[in-house]
Amino acid sequence: MSDWKDILAKEKTNRDRSRPYESARVHVITVSDSRTTSTDISGARAAELLEAAGHVIQGRSLVHDDADEIRGLMKRLLSDPGVEAVVSTGGTGISPRDCTVRTMREMFDLELPGFGEVFRWLSFQEIGTVTLMSMATAGVAGRKPVFVIPGSPNAVRLAVEDIIAVRLGQILRELHKREPGPLPR
Repeated sequence: MSDWKDILAKEKTNRDRSRPYESARVHVITVSDSRTTSTDISGARAAELLEAAGHVIQGRSLVHDDADEIRGLMKRLLSDPGVEAVVSTGGTGISPRDCTVRTMREMFDLELPGFGEVFRWLSFQEIGTVTLMSMATAGVAGRKPVFVIPGSPNAVRLAVEDIIAVRLGQILRELHKREPGPLPR
């Protein structure tokens, strides 16, 4: 059996760069009660890594860990034809204040449980069992993939570099294979 690092390296090497959605238009959200635009290292890192992978950053937003703020921003992004995907950092823990995952899941038409499973598996390789407190997840809302990842710079690197950048194009291709309409539940 191959080492997990070998598997990831092979995935990155074998990406089919000739298909549509090689470059997705992504909006990055930072959910934080303490960060400002000048101290938002994780949002900046996510944008930088996505751009390095060939994606286009359509915008960045900073919102408080507040369900109404998150919901309002997401409604605007989901109705924006210029945004094809959303990456949200922060608010994925288990503290009573962390409402990002619950709020985002309300908006999902379809959850992608494999994302959280793979993220936690990879994270476990680096930080051990503390990863069980991460509720990182992904889903599809309005035919747009939405990734909800922890706000630590290392978690952002892991999620974006090793998972999102590798699979975003394929996810978009799958979502747009058929005529527009509701996704199966």
